[in-house]
Amino acid sequence: MTKQSLIKLSFLSFLSMLTYNSFAQSKEKINKDSCSFQGIELRGKIQFIESFPDLTVQVFESFPDLKVKIVDSFPNDCGEWQIVDSFPDIKVKIVESFADIKIKFVDSFPGIP
Repeated sequence: MTKQSLIKLSFLSFLSMLTYNSFAQSKEKINKDSCSFQGIELRGKIQFIESFPDLTVQVFESFPDLKVKIVDSFPNDCGEWQIVDSFPDIKVKIVESFADIKIKFVDSFPGIP
């Protein structure tokens, strides 16, 4: 093997390890029993904001950490979010990368997959 091939191989190994670790870390932080992430319950009244969020999320279509259903009232179950303009339980910011958790919006069966 050439030196350039070894560098490419080691870079790819590092990149795959980094990707696996970031996926595994987000799964470990979600508490399935209490449906919470680092003490933040993943249900309730949500306000989407641009600065100083309690939680950052990235919207995914496959392999989410949490399936979210938008409801009009009584967001009592895991993954049920009611969008409000004031007095939220959680302030959420949607980001493109480096999110705390990955979510998928669903019409039924919200919660931790």
